[in-house]
Amino acid sequence: MNLNLGDFVRFVDENIEGYITKIIDKDTIGVTDSNDFEIPVQASKVTLVHGDIPEDNAVVSNRPQAAPPVAEFKKEGVYLAVITDQHSAAVAHFHLVNETSFQLLGSFTTAKAGHFKGEFAALIAPGTTKKVFSANLGDIQLWPEFRIDILFSTAADIEPLPALHYKQQLRGKDLSVAKVDIPLLKQKGWLIRLDEPAPLIDAQLLKESFFKAR
Repeated sequence: MNLNLGDFVRFVDENIEGYITKIIDKDTIGVTDSNDFEIPVQASKVTLVHGDIPEDNAVVSNRPQAAPPVAEFKKEGVYLAVITDQHSAAVAHFHLVNETSFQLLGSFTTAKAGHFKGEFAALIAPGTTKKVFSANLGDIQLWPEFRIDILFSTAADIEPLPALHYKQQLRGKDLSVAKVDIPLLKQKGWLIRLDEPAPLIDAQLLKESFFKAR
């Protein structure tokens, strides 16, 4: 059975239900019950309680998105969003957020101790998000390095942007800032800008500083 962080499960041999808040190893998970007590249990000793299927499990279509009018075309706004699970604040979910008018082809890979795992690869339509990873917030010091690659595409008469590459291992200080509203996720969370705009260069100031240096 494929179990993930945030899944709602029921113990097979006991009258206990809760949400998975930790993947301890390939055979053992941590389940937090209604009393906020995390219980280690063998994965084979729980059964998944099926509820609403999240939108992230929807079939991904390869059909190109309709080209938006050029006057409304937005070229910036690619983020990695971190939000807590609605049932357990101990679980963090990571989403790629596309606020641009481009269709994105995103790839998310984790790296740790020389080992790599492809966690996600799919299209992200304009103005949408995709969940790419989940982790326990209490284990932030153990999180792997995140490697994200983004390609930009559009049917409009717009030159695609260069491919975007992001490689970072998040630490506690990265999530020490206040949460912000994330409209596309309808929730507060932390936002990490992946397509930081290039700094503007004032040609006149650059010229003046050159002559001062001489």
